[in-house]
Amino acid sequence: MSQPNSPATLITADRATRARRTLRLCTAGSVDDGKSTFVGRLLHDTKNILADQYEAVVASSQARGQENPDLSLLVDGLRAEREQGITIDVAYRYFATDVRSFILADCPGHEQYTRNTITGMSTAEAVVLLIDARNGVVTQTKRHATVAGLLGVRHVIFAVNKIDLLDYSEEAFRKIESDVAVLAERLGLQNTFVVPVSALVGDNIVDPSEHTPWYEGPTVLELLENLNIGADLETDAEADLRLPIDYVIRDHATEYRGYAGRIAAGSVRVGDTVSVDANRQATVTKITVAAEDVTEAVAGQSVAISLDAEFDLARGDLISGTRPEDVRRFSAVAVHLADKPLAVGRVVEVRYGAALVRGRIASVDALIDIETGEPTGVADQLAVNDVAEVTIEVAQPLPVDSYRVGGRVGAFLLIEPGTGDTLTAGLVRGAAQ
Repeated sequence: MSQPNSPATLITADRATRARRTLRLCTAGSVDDGKSTFVGRLLHDTKNILADQYEAVVASSQARGQENPDLSLLVDGLRAEREQGITIDVAYRYFATDVRSFILADCPGHEQYTRNTITGMSTAEAVVLLIDARNGVVTQTKRHATVAGLLGVRHVIFAVNKIDLLDYSEEAFRKIESDVAVLAERLGLQNTFVVPVSALVGDNIVDPSEHTPWYEGPTVLELLENLNIGADLETDAEADLRLPIDYVIRDHATEYRGYAGRIAAGSVRVGDTVSVDANRQATVTKITVAAEDVTEAVAGQSVAISLDAEFDLARGDLISGTRPEDVRRFSAVAVHLADKPLAVGRVVEVRYGAALVRGRIASVDALIDIETGEPTGVADQLAVNDVAEVTIEVAQPLPVDSYRVGGRVGAFLLIEPGTGDTLTAGLVRGAAQ
């Protein structure tokens, strides 16, 4: 488990520039671990709510006879909508500090909504996992930590909440800290932190608490402001180019042809040699970003590039550096999202990047125990919330890459033909025999 001020985890050099990059954050936890109050406290103490919102919370809390403002009321409206079955399954909040901007995905805590937690975590660079100090590490804690491990989330902050209800007991905290260390090691979580907090009172969330003199680490906000998410972006920029084509821009008057899309990985420069399919290469002659010509573009940017020859490329094709292998079968970890089961062999559509082809699950090789991350027996279908090791077979070869954190490369969807409904999400592991 990483130390709070480890250089491998926190920003060191060039902090002022790198820290301002937006952090995609996910909150998770078991039911009644205080997640709504935590999110409300984070928004309140970072001054990201309006005065009249806070006044309404104070009035409602006083009417209920509560001594402290119930900050969970700031997000309860979203939670109520979710419980009524309206479309908000993962509620998103946007806030900022002087150091960094944040996109926060607030995931539901119920076990039956595991699929929604996976959706929220799939694009997260960091997860705050709430633990009730009175209950310690429970089944849902293990489940959410396992999901974070499967998705390769680099930073996991375990916020031991309601520590005030145990009179700020260091002994209770150290026990949970030890249990988290065992869990993190078993799951292979990369950078983990354990922080004693009280969302109700505000201890160690934004401001250091005078009630926990035995804890000398950073607050949750200090961690979030200083996590080195730049390392992921730099790794993507140094990788081989992956530019899935979303559409082709044509101007017949000037004979301009640009292949447009968002760079999923790597970088591209004018003059680079790129692969346009398994057998052909071309030279980049022009790069356009936001209607301006540039000499270079990197992962995360939406671009249009021109090549030194005309090629019959369309949406779903890939422009790359060293081209990945085109395969008809690949192994993956799949998460079934639909209520209706998906049987092995049933024809579906596979969306990989901008490509959409027919395909099927050729086999469910092992269901994964979501609490331990360990494979169990084989199956002939995927049911809702199932996580499994599968083999996917597609009608047309796809140039697939192994999954990369955040879904920038190697993520795919299985879609119901005709309706377009998403059935299953998956992470490519590699080519299959």
